[in-house]
Amino acid sequence: MAKTTFHAADKRGHAYHGWLNAHHSFSFAGWYDPTKIHFGALRVLNDDIVDAGMGFGKHPHDNMEIITIVLEGSLEHKDSMGHTQQIVPNEVQVMSAGSGITHSEYNPDPNRKANLLQTWIFPDKKNVQPRYDQKMFPAEERVNRLQPLVSPITNGDAGLKIHQSAWIYRTTLETGKNVTHTLHSKQHGAYIFVIEGNATVGEQVLGKRDALGISDTASFEIKADSTSDVLIFEVPM
Repeated sequence: MAKTTFHAADKRGHAYHGWLNAHHSFSFAGWYDPTKIHFGALRVLNDDIVDAGMGFGKHPHDNMEIITIVLEGSLEHKDSMGHTQQIVPNEVQVMSAGSGITHSEYNPDPNRKANLLQTWIFPDKKNVQPRYDQKMFPAEERVNRLQPLVSPITNGDAGLKIHQSAWIYRTTLETGKNVTHTLHSKQHGAYIFVIEGNATVGEQVLGKRDALGISDTASFEIKADSTSDVLIFEVPM
């Protein structure tokens, strides 16, 4: 029988820094919940709202796969590898921090807030050469089907590449529609995060920003109770 863990949106960690309004699905910075350290290899899922013209100054990372998905507005990224690029909605950025990088991220729009999801996934190899990539994923290509955003560097699946046997999918489900996802391995689980809308997985109803971790199952179905925007993180447990 499948094992499930429900994470309600209003039970996430919350930090307000004036210019940054952040919600944490897993323990992060000053917020600690011993029951929410990680879900398998998924270590961080932060839902950040960054004020106009504000952002994160230069800071270091190492040995982590960092994936950024912009939902609203834009985010400008600068790093020690020489990249300066903006990320906008429907784009995804991946960064293998590997042996070590520094970067900064800020909202370049002087008039509009930016909303982004940033995910950290533990890598399966340490101290790799840092790398960066980003790509646009057209919204029409995920309507009532799974759109692969991220996949392992070791296989030929679609999506940006990371150093882990992990996949990220996004789907926009119309009311009453459903999708089924079959996990790649018995040792994997999935963390299902509803960006917008209402969806049901098994017996669990999920609203906006609710999440469900599911493991010990070969597959699962997501059904949209209203038009829904959903992320699936498949990771080793």
